[in-house]
Amino acid sequence: MADLAAGGGRLMFSHALVLGKFYPPHLGHHHLVRAAAAASERTTVAVLASSVESIPLESRVAWMAAEHSGDPGVVVLGDMDEHPTDYSSDAVWSAHVDIFRSVLSRRAILSGDPAGAAVDAVFTSEPYGDELAKRLGAQHVLVDLSRSAFAVSGTAVRADAPAHWPLLAPSTRAGLAARIVVVGAESTGTTTLSRALAAHYSAPWVPEYGRTHTELKLAALTALAGPSTIDDLVWTAGDFVDVARQQALDEDAAAAESPILVCDNDPWAATVWCERYLGRAYPQVAAAVGDRRPLLYLLTDHRDVPFEQDGWRDGEHLRAWMTGLFEQRLTERAVPYHLLTGPHHTRLTQAIAHTNQALTPHFTYTDPLG
Repeated sequence: MADLAAGGGRLMFSHALVLGKFYPPHLGHHHLVRAAAAASERTTVAVLASSVESIPLESRVAWMAAEHSGDPGVVVLGDMDEHPTDYSSDAVWSAHVDIFRSVLSRRAILSGDPAGAAVDAVFTSEPYGDELAKRLGAQHVLVDLSRSAFAVSGTAVRADAPAHWPLLAPSTRAGLAARIVVVGAESTGTTTLSRALAAHYSAPWVPEYGRTHTELKLAALTALAGPSTIDDLVWTAGDFVDVARQQALDEDAAAAESPILVCDNDPWAATVWCERYLGRAYPQVAAAVGDRRPLLYLLTDHRDVPFEQDGWRDGEHLRAWMTGLFEQRLTERAVPYHLLTGPHHTRLTQAIAHTNQALTPHFTYTDPLG
């Protein structure tokens, strides 16, 4: 077993392998990868998933890659490993090692060096590392077997992710967070309801960026053309692309803070507001949204809420139509949503009930393949 201290500040290995399920990644995993990267010219991180697991492989790869984008020589690759775990079976060991070698070969091919697949070090925090390294013809470097650096495990995180939130990297927190989004026509109480819902869960509240964009757009027009009003604004598809992108940035920043966040609108809502102001959908706006999907949408009905003119609104006559458009687009998108009706206190009660119902399965993960 290699002794990291013997390196004297120089790189000890040419090519290191770090592998695991990373289900989900936590700070102990990142500590392991950084230990390998600090001692090796190249480090291949193999994220290995099975089809029974409920966090997609591509998400885990993306989270690991985001966290280690600044670590020299680190490449993260994912693959499927549907073989069971049985450290006493030579046949099972051989099946796993074949997959590990395939991942290493993929890195070598992608790097343009097919002959560079071999590793001379295997970094793990597990007792099985000795046998794995032997089968790969490498040295085993055992890192923090006692979990003294970071007292966390994938099993513990899956059992209670919110309790272990500080032990997850920002990319993983942003990916696992439960995002509750309130949408609705003008003056239907989205801001009031989303603020109250966030307060109920002591969760971050993400305001609607579209309103801020409108204010900034008016200020810019005034600087360009003199005193202007909201009626002078000309909307373009680019405006809604900008709104979607900034809303996504604001949302992701908040998602790294807490396991639950509540949003007044989201990037996707910009596609609906684009239809409202431009009369049609634009693929550029949809592209800015991508495949982002929150845990739950809550749609505020236009009925039972009086229209309040605050100097920025112009859609009182369109509220019923906008509610219908939101319902139609949410249905087409096949995402979970609920229509909230009645006065504010009734809507908040409904929102809490729907959110509670969604949170339990969201933070429940299937067991990995044993």
